Amino acid sequence: MIGQSEIRKVLPHRFPMLLLDRVTEVVPGQRVTAVKAVTCNEPWYQGLGPDAAPEDYAYPRVLLLESWCQSAGLLATWESPDPDVLEGQVMLFGSVSGVEYHRPVLPGDVLEHRASITRVVDDTVIIEGGSTVAGEPALTVGLAVLAFRPAGELRPGELRPEDPAPAPAPATA
Repeated sequence: MIGQSEIRKVLPHRFPMLLLDRVTEVVPGQRVTAVKAVTCNEPWYQGLGPDAAPEDYAYPRVLLLESWCQSAGLLATWESPDPDVLEGQVMLFGSVSGVEYHRPVLPGDVLEHRASITRVVDDTVIIEGGSTVAGEPALTVGLAVLAFRPAGELRPGELRPEDPAPAPAPATA
């Protein structure tokens, strides 16, 4: 089993946005199984008052997808981790498609994320998978595209040698 220390060596995410608790299986270059335990003590539940309806406790769908994407990112970077987003390679999610939500996820549920690499093309990785709770589907991801780019190319205001010079500002009277 792979815990927080190892996960943090691979992913740049930290509290409150590190949404993986442990990795139960990783086959580098092929597949990963990761776990996220949902609790009522997470920041997104803070504003719920004593009269909150049960459906108000549904885990936000965007965070369910983010948690799955973190497991996909962990798989894609497992063999060459680089969690410093200011240097080295930066992992970018280019697209996610075929996303289906099957059931609400509630505090007390334990998500099991599964992600599998279907193709690698140069610096791009294509992954598919989904998430279950107690064996019941919660999320399906048909396709996620991850691309890796050098951090230096992503900094604002820096020109690369091959970039054209910016056009001069128009003259004002």
